[in-house]
Amino acid sequence: MSPRRVLPPVLPSVLPTLVARNLRDGRFRALAAALALALAALVAPPIPVTRTGVSVLAVVDITGSMAVRDYPAAGGSMSRLETVKAALRATLPDLPCGSRVALGLFTDRRPFLLFTPVEVCADFAPLDGAIAALDPRMAWEGDSRIAAGLFRSIAMAGEIDADLLFLTDGQETPPLPASGGPTFDSRPGAVRGLIVGAGGYGLSPIPRFDDRGRETGFLGESDVQQENRSGPPPADAESREGYNPRNAPFGAQAAHGTEHLSSVREPYLKRLAAETGLDYVHLDGPGGLAAPLRAAATPRPLPGRLDPRPALLATALVLTLLALLAGPLARALRALRARAGHPAPTPAPTGAIRT
Repeated sequence: MSPRRVLPPVLPSVLPTLVARNLRDGRFRALAAALALALAALVAPPIPVTRTGVSVLAVVDITGSMAVRDYPAAGGSMSRLETVKAALRATLPDLPCGSRVALGLFTDRRPFLLFTPVEVCADFAPLDGAIAALDPRMAWEGDSRIAAGLFRSIAMAGEIDADLLFLTDGQETPPLPASGGPTFDSRPGAVRGLIVGAGGYGLSPIPRFDDRGRETGFLGESDVQQENRSGPPPADAESREGYNPRNAPFGAQAAHGTEHLSSVREPYLKRLAAETGLDYVHLDGPGGLAAPLRAAATPRPLPGRLDPRPALLATALVLTLLALLAGPLARALRALRARAGHPAPTPAPTGAIRT
């Protein structure tokens, strides 16, 4: 029996060379990194993060002047209320998850709270739907006492621990008396927030609606109270025709004016903002409301968690695709360079040469 032949230990000497060659291969390194990222995604825990959000009570003016169509839109014009609704709906996705929004209506002299603050991400669909459903026909009174509604909205926001977003055109109906409007009795700035002035700067007609909520034209001068004759008369009352200090302190003639036309009452809203400690911004269109809202509202820390697994898996997928496509792409690039460096020869002309 012949002795068994022992083979030389080839594997230990070849293995370092093989490993070194693979490590120099970019595709191998990409696949190895992709495998490491995929394994990390299986065990990676959520990362705790803290974001800054807001808690806001949005009170929308739904009185008659908010139906004025003085915002340009594709193929026509857009009402103030529709523009306000579009701006609010566009603001919701710009707020970080964890932010909370409540919704209220304003008409006559008081706001009505539809619901307390809800989280903008978890309750996005019902919140967006509630804003979209706002309609002037929800108004329970025809008057629009802006200052009284604003002061009560501030108190309501403080009760639910929220900042205030008050959206209105600022038109008081009936007009303020000569003695002025109500005074703000609370501490200015105790509730932070933003007054948003809606509407154009030029006068526009106010739509008229019947008892069924159908538009039937526009209000005329005689349809709207042009002067508030409650309280003491104005300073020019004695110069009016038919003035009598007892029987006709405002004069004997009917008041004339432009209260049946409407524009954003920006100086008045700015004065109310200064009186209450709120900020003011004019609504130029359906967007651009998120930035001034975040600047005016109270920053509220929102603890949350960031899931790193989607990013890890996406990076692993990209590295895998690069490793698989690197070879074909490199060969195609070399072929293009070869064609560019060696152009095809121009064929010689055939046929008889004429002299």
